[in-house]
Amino acid sequence: MTDAGLQWLATVLARNRAALSAHETLVQRVAQEMARAGRLAWTGLSLRAQVPTGDAAKPLRWCVARPDVFSIRHTSVESYVEPIVHEIKVRRSDLLADLRQEAKRGAYGDLGECWYVLGSDARGRTIAEPEEVPPQCGVMLVQGERLAVARPAQRPARAGLPFGVWMALAKATPVAGSDEDAQGLLDAGS
Repeated sequence: MTDAGLQWLATVLARNRAALSAHETLVQRVAQEMARAGRLAWTGLSLRAQVPTGDAAKPLRWCVARPDVFSIRHTSVESYVEPIVHEIKVRRSDLLADLRQEAKRGAYGDLGECWYVLGSDARGRTIAEPEEVPPQCGVMLVQGERLAVARPAQRPARAGLPFGVWMALAKATPVAGSDEDAQGLLDAGS
């Protein structure tokens, strides 16, 4: 390989690491915000969901959804859990590719409310306008140090979660909430 080829590979690798880092940073930020809001939040889940097929004989099919952040209300009443999926986008090309996948949004809709969190480009501009995201999905924008709701999501008609999702959540560890950090400070004084 030539020196120019090695330089090109190094540049591409650095750009990909920066994009992944920006994505993971925003994923953690959204998960922490959900935990601070009193929700139980998870990252890195694989959840089974059903999506429409368009075939009357077999109207639904199972698929695996991998939301960036999945959260539920901290409650013991199943009908109050209000599940939310947050899909994090820090690059416009990633968002546009995602928006072409109706089945993916359908799977997220089967799990709960679907929100897109839109990051900013290198110049600090939001990567897309809220109107570019389908109307059933909520949109949050990164505005400096805060996340701002640009449009709320439509709440799905179904309440609660399927048993398979409960089992996946039982096996996973939620993101630590801010109250868990504070508990350590309280114990330090004893």
